[in-house]
Amino acid sequence: MRTVGVIPARLASTRLPEKMLADISGRPMIVWVADGVSKSGVFDSVIVATDSEKIASVVKQAGFESIITDTALTSGTARVAAVAKNIQADVFVNIQGDEPIVDQKGLKTLVSAFADPSIHFGTLAFPLKNEEEQNPNCVKVVLDANNDALYFSRSLIPFPRSREKFAPLKHVGVYAYRRDMLLKLVQLPVCPLEGIESLEQLRALYHGIKIRVLPASQESFGVDTIEDLEKVREFVAGRK
Repeated sequence: MRTVGVIPARLASTRLPEKMLADISGRPMIVWVADGVSKSGVFDSVIVATDSEKIASVVKQAGFESIITDTALTSGTARVAAVAKNIQADVFVNIQGDEPIVDQKGLKTLVSAFADPSIHFGTLAFPLKNEEEQNPNCVKVVLDANNDALYFSRSLIPFPRSREKFAPLKHVGVYAYRRDMLLKLVQLPVCPLEGIESLEQLRALYHGIKIRVLPASQESFGVDTIEDLEKVREFVAGRK
């Protein structure tokens, strides 16, 4: 099974300008991501899909592959699909370019799941902390008996009328798709739920596509603000 890791990376960012190039212990954030994904050992190739020559240059100088994608593309999924149109592989994995602490074990779990031919779309989840329950930036997910997603929401789901056996899950935004599923997904129309919640994975559920949810091995370290960036810098410095 040939597997390609794709890291979408836009230069523009509203809350933290050019965050993909933000310095973390002497290396740009996007290079941290590419390096972590490569070291997971589960990909035949790792590609940064970017709308920026500036990002592409930094990535190539660090020894990683980069492809320039259309600036008009509106989502990371669309950038991954643009790569998939020109590359033959069985599975493509969309890894967030603003999460520099890569869950390598989680990536292995996710890719390994595709040994099951019935799985066409997969993602990761991690236990939700109490303090994250009311945070709309922490996306929640509930599962069915097969560990397929029932729904994703920025609201707390399920609602804890009782806290007995209450174990909510936080969605970790890493997506894996079989090539044909990915190319089909980006052709589907935006659904009302996707627009309301601003969660593109709801498009798949709305159109009846199953999403298998696998366990992440660590929390996600997303960088959206300068405060997030400082936390990651402190984490990396401490780990060194």
